[in-house]
Amino acid sequence: MTLLNVTDLRGGYAAADEIVKGATLRVDPGEIVALIGPNGAGKSTLLKLIAGLLRPRGGQVRLRDRDIAGLDAPAISRLGLAFVPQERNVFGAMTVGENLEMGGYLDAAHLRQRRDELFERFPMLAEKRRAAARTLSGGQRQILAMAIALMNAPGLLLLDEPTAGLSPRAAEDLFSTIVALNRSGVAILMVEQNALEALEVSTRAYVLVQGRAEREGQAAELASDTTIRDLFLGGKAQPMLAGNAGGPS
Repeated sequence: MTLLNVTDLRGGYAAADEIVKGATLRVDPGEIVALIGPNGAGKSTLLKLIAGLLRPRGGQVRLRDRDIAGLDAPAISRLGLAFVPQERNVFGAMTVGENLEMGGYLDAAHLRQRRDELFERFPMLAEKRRAAARTLSGGQRQILAMAIALMNAPGLLLLDEPTAGLSPRAAEDLFSTIVALNRSGVAILMVEQNALEALEVSTRAYVLVQGRAEREGQAAELASDTTIRDLFLGGKAQPMLAGNAGGPS
């Protein structure tokens, strides 16, 4: 059974602002699915529409067997979907431990158990449990942000640009963490500008252009496709990218 099925999804940040223009994709249990594309393609907006942070103007979003399009973010989170935004994804003035407690507010009965499980999974967080989140490195903050989302034991995790602003070494370490998390049973839909690196760790991928999924395939096949490599290795731009730079992502 498909875990997430998005069909002809449309929406944006205002009533007349349609950034996502009919996107269709799916995530199956156990997959890492990469969502790549040029700046302004609507990748981050698509994740926010799925997660309930923006209200769709049309289309369908099914999580397992339930239509969640139009539900608010807390309701969607209770159904097993968690979203990790690119920015402002931790409470800087709070300690690492307090951040995890904030993440577990939807299921307070299991808060301490899940916090302790995450400390065991991520020893760095256990070591810094009393440190303010703002004192963590960029890579450590991203791990904390994912751990906050995991406090509600989601079956599907949406990651928006998890390696943005990280050094190559920190990005490599974070991708390893994402793979390990997936192997523990969490499916992942990931927007990522480090496209080729994302394809290396993903099962399948979609290329989003002008608010629609223009290409779909096995990640390894897309990574070896000359058109995709031209797009993301600084080669000659393809015609489908014209006019997309600089808009919302």
